[in-house]
Amino acid sequence: MPEHQTSTMTLDTAGAGASVLKVRDLHGWYGESKVLHGIDLDVAEGEVITLLGRNGAGKTTTIKAIMGILGQREGSVMLRGKETIRLPARLIARMGLGYVPEERGIMASLSVEENLMLPPQIAPGGFTRDEIFELFPNLRTRLRSQGTKLSGGEQQMLAMARILRTGARYLLLDEPTEGLAPVIVEQIGRTIRRLKTEGFTVVLVEQNFHFAASVADRHYIVEQGRVVDMIPGDQMEANLEKVHAYLGV
Repeated sequence: MPEHQTSTMTLDTAGAGASVLKVRDLHGWYGESKVLHGIDLDVAEGEVITLLGRNGAGKTTTIKAIMGILGQREGSVMLRGKETIRLPARLIARMGLGYVPEERGIMASLSVEENLMLPPQIAPGGFTRDEIFELFPNLRTRLRSQGTKLSGGEQQMLAMARILRTGARYLLLDEPTEGLAPVIVEQIGRTIRRLKTEGFTVVLVEQNFHFAASVADRHYIVEQGRVVDMIPGDQMEANLEKVHAYLGV
């Protein structure tokens, strides 16, 4: 197993631009159980980064803490130059941060169309219905279906579409490919790459290492609630042995 690296890694050392999201010494708890032990990471405007690590490493907890939906968090989370660590999630969302949870959060009693229109718009420039249907053609023909009658892949499309409609430009995606068929995984990958070309910023939690490598600019390795390494996407192939050791694959 590679030795833990405890030094703070910044975008300057990664050769990227100014941080739109800067996380420093982030700690987090579920009740009395401490899960995050000083997370440090940076994300540049228009960048896609992944959080990689074994189950229980703290990846999902990290993005919940960034979103402000963790019970207790301490440290610093700067979004667009503003400190958010004391802000409630509703105000963080209004700064343009959108969260797609692993469980997708589709409302069982609502139709696909009602689910799609449920979140309020928080900024101009959100995807129109036609743009959403261009990304996810399946949704156009399922608008009247109950949300939970969709396939897993269609539910993931709906969860992403719902956030894109709001105008959020900074996205936290938790395990978007988990349990999905390869053809749907490929479609999610195309969507993330398109969002990147349009200037969206994405933080991606992902267990599918090969998928992560196909979409991300950089990869943060998380172990036991800490970032222990950062690997640029163009250096991934040269670091495969180290990454496999971290992930236990």
